[in-house]
Amino acid sequence: MLTLSKQLPLYGKRILITAPRNYASRLSEEIINKGGLPLLMPTIETTWLTDYAELDSVLKQINKFDWIAFTSRNGITAFFDRLNVLGISTDALQNCQLCAIGKDAELLLSLCNRVDLIPKESSPAGIVAEFSQIPDIHQKKVLVPVPVVVGIAEPDVVPNFIAGLQRLGIQVTRVPTYTTGCVDKEIYAVELELLRQGIIDVIAFSSTAEIESFLAMLDSNRDYRHCIVACFGPYTATNAKKLGVNVSIVSQDYSSFAGFADAIAQFFHQYE
Repeated sequence: MLTLSKQLPLYGKRILITAPRNYASRLSEEIINKGGLPLLMPTIETTWLTDYAELDSVLKQINKFDWIAFTSRNGITAFFDRLNVLGISTDALQNCQLCAIGKDAELLLSLCNRVDLIPKESSPAGIVAEFSQIPDIHQKKVLVPVPVVVGIAEPDVVPNFIAGLQRLGIQVTRVPTYTTGCVDKEIYAVELELLRQGIIDVIAFSSTAEIESFLAMLDSNRDYRHCIVACFGPYTATNAKKLGVNVSIVSQDYSSFAGFADAIAQFFHQYE
């Protein structure tokens, strides 16, 4: 169905996306479909590990784990890439049950034809809630692939997740699987100037790490004083507020970026 651009809910709105490239492209598509003008400024990037010794050791004895709990799409990609590099078949995962969040489950399914648990709440806390309903979960060994965070303080999401699992009596193994680090702000002279000029309408944050890196790029918080801040779900919003960021939009559907774009559109709709 053809629609005039002016009739789309985000028509003319310039929305700064700070997510890494692989996520930014998906969010951009949703914003474009609603008439918005996405501006990409990934403040963090995910890369391969420089040292695979710990991950390789775990993968070579993967059958000792009962569950593998993935908290991100990047973790899934890096985990299966390393299996392939080591020549370990996905058949080695037969003794493990696999868990992924929201749309990440589709990627997991494409890589190994199986997903055993998708939590109702699309968050690490949602995994903890689902595990708490499994009668013998305290007897299980759970592997959690996580990022090595470089250049900023590690956000509390993964530590809180690990602590939540441990409170259930689970034996948790946390293994570094990929690297998350800051992007050099020098490449964003144009984008940062647009922020200062008040040309950007919305800043869309999808993770705490993005926010921390974004704030480190600024001369002052006044640089984005004209912008409305949107967060992909309540956990990111809570951490944003802890970092001193005033949040106006919080997506309640954080299982997909479509829900995030809807939340931004609904915010502007109320002022029409």
